[in-house]
Amino acid sequence: MKELLANRVKTLTPSATLAITAKAKELKAQGIDVIGLGAGEPDFNTPKNILDAAAKSMYDGHTKYTPAGGLPALKQAIIEKLARDNNLEYKPNEILVGVGAKHVLYTLFQVILNEGDEVIIPIPYWVSYPEQVKLAGGVPVYVESTSEQNYKITASQLREAITDKTKAVIINSPSNPSGMVYTREELAQLAAVAVEKDIIIVSDEIYEKLLYNGLEHFSIAQLSEEVKSRTIVINGVAKSHSMTGWRIGYAAGNAQIINSMADLASHSTSNPTTTSQYATIEAYNGSQDSVEEMRKAFETRLETIYPKLNAIPGFRVVKPQGAFYFLPDVAKAAEKTGYGSVDEFATALLTEANVAVVPGSGFGVPTTVRLSYATSLELLEEAVRRIDHFVKSKWQD
Repeated sequence: MKELLANRVKTLTPSATLAITAKAKELKAQGIDVIGLGAGEPDFNTPKNILDAAAKSMYDGHTKYTPAGGLPALKQAIIEKLARDNNLEYKPNEILVGVGAKHVLYTLFQVILNEGDEVIIPIPYWVSYPEQVKLAGGVPVYVESTSEQNYKITASQLREAITDKTKAVIINSPSNPSGMVYTREELAQLAAVAVEKDIIIVSDEIYEKLLYNGLEHFSIAQLSEEVKSRTIVINGVAKSHSMTGWRIGYAAGNAQIINSMADLASHSTSNPTTTSQYATIEAYNGSQDSVEEMRKAFETRLETIYPKLNAIPGFRVVKPQGAFYFLPDVAKAAEKTGYGSVDEFATALLTEANVAVVPGSGFGVPTTVRLSYATSLELLEEAVRRIDHFVKSKWQD
């Protein structure tokens, strides 16, 4: 029999987050009391006004195809959101609505990358960035940041990583998995290098609404028209409005790129789900009270759990500024409890302490684990108690 699989899929690395979530669900199905801290989605239901708008759209007969790049009314809602929240002006032909921010990113890389083109990816990174680049024939080029740098790369690091094959750099702020946020000045320094070296900036801002302790979001595209012209902003309603399952994201940027993305989408997804698009119109045009309520809940969890997590022996935690993740360095805890790697330590946490965390190796930082605080405060406190007991019971001086 001839080879069944294409070469492009043979090097794919399965999603670490989905794998740990699946394992946790498997144990729960066996009746084991597992606390899952691997989820990359808010634990709140989609707000009622959005649910009602979705239902109304269906009863009003809006159940047919839409343009591949999204409903004109939704594009307008996104344009108004970008003007209102980010002081950014776009035209309808500079907006693409897609099947979630993840697929929008996938489509973007398919459109901009040729075989061998390099994309600079800061470490730590969201698990799908490298795989999507590789699927488009590109080459991921990793730039390491450390906890001492608050997991943010510098302009000098970016400059050193650029070659004549570099096509783009990905900036994810607030970050998954670190929760760190680039300041306006840090973004300006990175943007200056991108402009000088003539590369595209892919700005993933999906966690834009989840910022804490008075921080306000700033998009790199706001710096100047020159920076904006080479930036593709990626965003959506998954995290901000607790709509992960609705699968709506968008790209805003260069009209030529956006048009090509729409052409590609017309041959792959046809269009984003119609009902979800009408729900998203309400998400952006309707009351934003629920967005702030969820943000406050996450902030309370952050402030409550951070000191407790940081007090666990062998854990070193950089306090997150956004999103809903902790990324503690647990190398010492793994070593002192007798495990050869953090991956083994994370597996033991799941099977012995019944707490599911995601090994940081999936994000390019193998000395860490990612813990999501997108679950109730009660469960978070119990999870930390279990981890603390697990570490202390196995600690070897």
